[in-house]
Amino acid sequence: MFEPRSFFALIDFVHGDLFKDADHVWDGLRNLKAYMDREKGEPLAHPLLSDGIPLAEPLVLYEGEIYSGRGCRIEYDNVTRGGLKIVRDGELLPGASLIMAGATILGSRIQIGRGVLIESGAWVREPAFIGDHSEVRQGAYMRGYCLVGKRCVIGHTTEVKHSIFLNDAKAGHFAYIGDSILGNDVNLGAGTKLANLRFLPGEVQIKSSGGLVGTGLKKFGAILGDRVQTGCNSVTSPGTLVSPESFLMPNATAPSGYHGPRTVIR
Repeated sequence: MFEPRSFFALIDFVHGDLFKDADHVWDGLRNLKAYMDREKGEPLAHPLLSDGIPLAEPLVLYEGEIYSGRGCRIEYDNVTRGGLKIVRDGELLPGASLIMAGATILGSRIQIGRGVLIESGAWVREPAFIGDHSEVRQGAYMRGYCLVGKRCVIGHTTEVKHSIFLNDAKAGHFAYIGDSILGNDVNLGAGTKLANLRFLPGEVQIKSSGGLVGTGLKKFGAILGDRVQTGCNSVTSPGTLVSPESFLMPNATAPSGYHGPRTVIR
C-alpha cells in the first residue's frame, strides 16, 4: 500500500533511482539530500552570476555554454510545451534555456535542463535540479534540495523546499510545498499549502487502517499520487498520503494519513 508504485509511474522520470529499493514512498524524501549531493554535475558559473545578487542581464544556456541574452530575440510561448524560442545572431538555438534579468541564483549546484525559463524575481538556491521545459515564474522561491522533473511549473510566490516534482507537476500560484512529493500530472490550485511540521515535536507517523506507521521524518508534508488535483486554498496536514486520481476540494483540509485511490476529500 505504501510502495512508490502505488502512487507513481516512474518509467519516464530520470531521477527514478531516488525510489530504488524503497519500501515506502516517503523513502524518496529520506534519500533526496544524499542523491542530490552525489549528483553534482557541472557547476552553474558565469561572470554575471553572483551569489544573492539579482542578474543585471539575461543569460542563455545552450549546449553546455552560457551567453549573455542581450540582443537575443525571445519568444515566451507555452514553456511546458516547448514554446520557448531563443534566436541569437539570426540563428535559432533549439532547446536553449533562459534565466531572465532580475532572477537571483544562490550557489552553483544548479542543473538546468533544455527549454527551461526562470523569470525575473525568482530566487533559486542550491542544490536545485530543474528538468526540461519547466518554468520557474516571477516571485518563486526555491529554498534548496528541490528536484523538478520535466514540464513542471513553480509559480508566482510559490515556495518549495526539500521536495520532488515528478513530470508535469504544477504548482502555479501562491503555494507552499515543504518536504513533499508531487506525482505526475499533479495540479495544485491557487493557495494550496502542504504543511510539513507538527505542532507537537516528534516523528511524523502515518495513520492507516493497520495503525500508525513510523516514517523516521520530523518534517514531512504530503505525497500526492499521479493526477491528484487540489482546489484553491486547500491544506494538507503533515504526513498526508493521497493516492492517484484523487481530489482535495477547495478550502478543504486533508487530515494526515492514507487516502485511497479516487478519493474526494471535502
